[in-house]
Amino acid sequence: DTDPAAPAARQAGDLEGVAARVLPSVVSVETARGQGSGFVFDERGRVLTNAHVVEGSSEVTVELQDGRRLRAEVIGDDPAHDVAVLEPETGRGLDAAELATGGRPAVGDTVLAIGSPLGLSGTVTSGIVSALDRPVRLGEGGQRRALQTDASINPGNSGGPLVDDDGQVVGINTAIATLDQERGGSIGIGFAIPVGDAVDAARTIIDGG
Repeated sequence: DTDPAAPAARQAGDLEGVAARVLPSVVSVETARGQGSGFVFDERGRVLTNAHVVEGSSEVTVELQDGRRLRAEVIGDDPAHDVAVLEPETGRGLDAAELATGGRPAVGDTVLAIGSPLGLSGTVTSGIVSALDRPVRLGEGGQRRALQTDASINPGNSGGPLVDDDGQVVGINTAIATLDQERGGSIGIGFAIPVGDAVDAARTIIDGG
């Protein structure tokens, strides 16, 4: 007999709902040097992305899922943590993603990577959390702890959210392991900055610290 108190298994179709809920908060980030991803993370419509995505830029363009294009100021970055904060010209209609700041994911948890790999905005890939606290060199700093995932991450995904199956952001996609250093590409080993670390760095940037 089935235990009526046991949690119901999540159906495959539920991930479609998760993606639909998170996508409006995800943006493409365009600079003079290239392109990446980001997501709205607070009530003012500010965007969190990777420092290496906006390196050398004081202003960028963000493209929303509805096709709107907005100028955004780079209000600061933290290269050691590979985090940057953008402030779009308007926060109207920008809804923040829900952040999973109350706990950590577990190895084996389902996750979705959302962003604009190779400029393909609104791309969603799925996988699991493969490891926690993986030492990875990020940005200009030394090795820092990162989430490892087998969700497909490719150039252009950097700065986009890694979300759990409740639609909460657990990390910022930031790096991949690859066998071809020239062309890159996913081999099922990607890394994300834990969302708590990223938000702490973002708050320091916003506070001017």
